[in-house]
Amino acid sequence: MFDNLSGRLEGIVKKIRGKGRLTESDVDDVMKEIRSALLEADVNVTVVRSVCNRIREHAIGATRSKALDPGQQVVKAVNDELTRALGGETLSIQFASKPPTVVLMAGLQGSGKTTNTAKLASWFKAQGRQPLLVGADLQRPAAVEQLRTLGAQIDVPVYSDPEDPVLTAFQGLEEAKRLGRDVLIVDTAGRLSIDAEMMEQVRLISGAVDPDYTFLVIDAMTGQDAVQTAEAFHETLKIDGVIMSKMDGDARGGAALSVKEVIGRPIAFASTGEKINEFEQFHPDRMASRILGMGDMLTLIEQAEQAFEADQAEQAAQKMMEGQFTLDDFLDQMQQIKKMGSLGSLMSMMPGIPKELKDANIDDDDLKPVEAIIRSMTMEERTFPKVINGSRRVRIAAGSGTQVGDVNRLVKQFDEMQKMMKKMGVLGGGMPGGKRGKKGKKGKGGPKRPQGLPAGLDLENMDLPGMPGGPGGPGMPGLPR
Repeated sequence: MFDNLSGRLEGIVKKIRGKGRLTESDVDDVMKEIRSALLEADVNVTVVRSVCNRIREHAIGATRSKALDPGQQVVKAVNDELTRALGGETLSIQFASKPPTVVLMAGLQGSGKTTNTAKLASWFKAQGRQPLLVGADLQRPAAVEQLRTLGAQIDVPVYSDPEDPVLTAFQGLEEAKRLGRDVLIVDTAGRLSIDAEMMEQVRLISGAVDPDYTFLVIDAMTGQDAVQTAEAFHETLKIDGVIMSKMDGDARGGAALSVKEVIGRPIAFASTGEKINEFEQFHPDRMASRILGMGDMLTLIEQAEQAFEADQAEQAAQKMMEGQFTLDDFLDQMQQIKKMGSLGSLMSMMPGIPKELKDANIDDDDLKPVEAIIRSMTMEERTFPKVINGSRRVRIAAGSGTQVGDVNRLVKQFDEMQKMMKKMGVLGGGMPGGKRGKKGKKGKGGPKRPQGLPAGLDLENMDLPGMPGGPGGPGMPGLPR
C-alpha cells in the first residue's frame, strides 16, 4: 500500500534533503508536488488542504528561522503531518476490569469483515487472551460457516444461533461469561451499501452487548467511498477505530490518509494479506516512516521476535560465526523468515532498499526454487556442499526442476556466505551483543541484537544475507540482485 505516494514523496524528499538553504519559492514548489502526490493517492480534498497548509506553515517557519538544515526540517514536517493524518498515536487496547472485553465488528459486505474478525481473534490470542467469536451475521449465506472454519484454524470457539442476530449476540455474551472467555468478538451483518435496516440491526446488537470497542472494517481499495462509509457508521455507532483491510492490494492509500481527519477516529489494525497472521496493529508513525522510504525497523524486529525461537536463533548465529552453518540450517532459517510475512512486506520495512527490489513483487513462491534445490540434496551434500561435483549437480537440478546453473549459483554463494560469516566470527569475537565468538570474547562494536532477531539479519545495512537477490543470496532467475 502507498506505493505510488511513497515513490512520489521519496523523490520530493531527496530533492530537499541536504539543501543548505530553502527559499519560500522552494517551499511553494515542494508544496505543489506534495499536494499533487496526495491528490493522486486519492486522499480527500479537504484533508489534502489541511495537511498541506500545516506542512507549509512548518516549512516557512524553518526557512525564516534560518535553521541549520531547513531541508531536514521540511522532511520532519512532512513526516509529522503524515503521522498525524494516519492517526497520531497507536490505539492502546484497554481490557475490561470485569471480563469479557467486548468488541463489535461492523462494515459493508465484501469489506473482509468476517475474515478480519478471525484475524483479530488470532491477534488477541497472541496477547495471551482467550477470545470467543460470535456469528451474528445471519444475513449472508454461509457467513457463520465461514467464521466457524476460520475459528477452527486458530483454535477459537464460535457461538451462533440461527434465529435472531440481536439475541445471538446477547447469548454469545452470556456464553463467554459461562466459559470464562475474556474477549468476545461479535461479527455483524453487512450490506452492499448503507441502508436503514442494516444500521438499525447493528445499533440493536450494540445495545445488547454494550461493546468496549466498536471497530469498522473498511476496504482500502474503495478509496473515497470508504470515507463516506465511515461517516455513516460513525453517526450510528460511534466508532472507536478502523480496521483497514486489503492494504496489500491498494497502491494509493487515500482512504487510510483520510479517515482519521474525517471521523476523528484512528486506524486500529491493518490487514496486509490473505493469511491469518498477515494482520498487525497500526502504528501511524511507523507507517509514515515507510511512506517516506525510511523503513520500519521496530515492526520488523517485533515480527522477527514472534517468528523466531530465541534459543534457535542464538544457536544458528553461533553456527554461522563458527562456519558450521549448513544448507539445512539455511533452509530452516528461510522457513522462519517466511513466518514473518511476505518478502515484499519485509522489504517495505527495510530502510535503503532499492526501488527495483520493492517493485519486484517478490513473494513466497520466489523461494520455492531455492527450497527445491536444497531438498533435492542428500544429507551429506547439505552438510558438506563441497562434495557436490558435476554429476551430483545434474542430479540435483533434475530433482528440483531447476537448471544446473541455478544449483551452481546457490552452492557458490552459500560457500561465500559461510566464509564471510566465519571470518566475522574470528575477527569480531562473535555476534554484536550475542554470545561469545570463536575466540571467547564478548561481541563488541555493534548494537545489541534484539531477542529472536533472525540470524544473518544485518542491523546496520538491513540486508538479508543468503536471501534471493541479497548479498550472498542465490540470485535466482527473475529476481533482481
